Amino acid sequence: MNYQQTVDYLYQHLPMFTRVGAVALKNDLHNTLELCNLLDNPQHKFKSIHIAGTNGKGSTSHMLAAILQQAGYKVGLYTSPHLQDFRERIRINGQMVPEKFVVEFVEQMQDAIAGIEPSFFELTVAMAFHYFALEQVDVAVIEVGLGGRLDSTNVITPELSVITNISYDHMHILGNTLPAIAAEKAGIIKAGVPVVIGETQPAVQSVFINKAAEMQAPIHFADQEWLVQESNLNPTHPGSGLQMQLLHKQQQQVKHITLGLSGQYQEKNIMTVLSAVKVLQHSGWNIPDAALHDGLLHVKKLTGLRGRWEVMGENPLLVMDVGHNEAGIKEIIQQLRHTRYQQLHIVTGFVKDKAVDAVLPLFPATATYYFTKAQIPRALDEHILAEMAAASGLKGHTYATVQEALQAAKQHAHKDDMILVCGSFFIVSEAM
Repeated sequence: MNYQQTVDYLYQHLPMFTRVGAVALKNDLHNTLELCNLLDNPQHKFKSIHIAGTNGKGSTSHMLAAILQQAGYKVGLYTSPHLQDFRERIRINGQMVPEKFVVEFVEQMQDAIAGIEPSFFELTVAMAFHYFALEQVDVAVIEVGLGGRLDSTNVITPELSVITNISYDHMHILGNTLPAIAAEKAGIIKAGVPVVIGETQPAVQSVFINKAAEMQAPIHFADQEWLVQESNLNPTHPGSGLQMQLLHKQQQQVKHITLGLSGQYQEKNIMTVLSAVKVLQHSGWNIPDAALHDGLLHVKKLTGLRGRWEVMGENPLLVMDVGHNEAGIKEIIQQLRHTRYQQLHIVTGFVKDKAVDAVLPLFPATATYYFTKAQIPRALDEHILAEMAAASGLKGHTYATVQEALQAAKQHAHKDDMILVCGSFFIVSEAM
């Protein structure tokens, strides 16, 4: 098989959550451990940082990887899902895993695939760990796929665990209450391994404190350590990045940060990253201030991060953001308040298992909507979405494909208008 045939084989033969939903999930780590065992347990051959959370875990993973890279370490980065190329999921120092490695790995694992019948995600995790071990990375930043406790990535014992925040997402799998969801995410907290929690949330704070105490894991709440004193986005150049001044509350130390990402919602992630870096420095990692600043400034170039309030064009302003659940959409709406435009055009679509009825009332009624669907089995039909949206006072037209919807938005938008593409990774992926 060539590379494209190999990736097609993975999509067609292995159940993939992002395409088919919960039927792809296993409720234990058995398959991942079996695959790793066949590969001589690569998960024990490199140091790692494990990152969970409802929102922000992807951005936080990329920022930490960029900082460690600038500090001179050889850094593996495992994230999901991908936007354009499967290989985006597995990188070392920003470079995607070679096509040749993917092809040879899948060929090597043919018998194991037939015998174990892993999911797409389980096999991908094993592939990443095998690659990082063979390439002898100094550290790998590993983003949780879904939840934490039963996620395939949860076979590592990291140097540091990070949980960005908790909000409602994947309730049919993780539970219907914030404490239940938090308990699943807290499953990545390991014995004696420090954990950084991004946000102090009264509904779930005790879940993390109790789990950390049980595991004798030192716990840090980033927003109790840091205060954002200033945060500025250039409204005339929305893609120019975020400039921040932060104060470390205990040490009264001030940091001036320029982040190469322009979403105001990144403030929370920056505090999480700064607390994580402090813990790593305290544990003996050599991360100079220059590496911190350079990593954050050049995070997109260093790691290939995309789809976070990404400005794709001007006149009209075209922005794409992968925010897709209640908390993510709230952050996008907040960001719109910092953005100048005449009329707002929103290209959007969702997957069936999201709480779409909770998200739609958050959208502005004054925008013009282009309802569409991604070309995956999980996609919510655009006509059903339009009906649901109408109940929330949102008006627009339906389009069978994302490209048609985006084209229509471009035709209708004037140069002082704004086009926003959001709703799911898959909508943004197809729009790109």
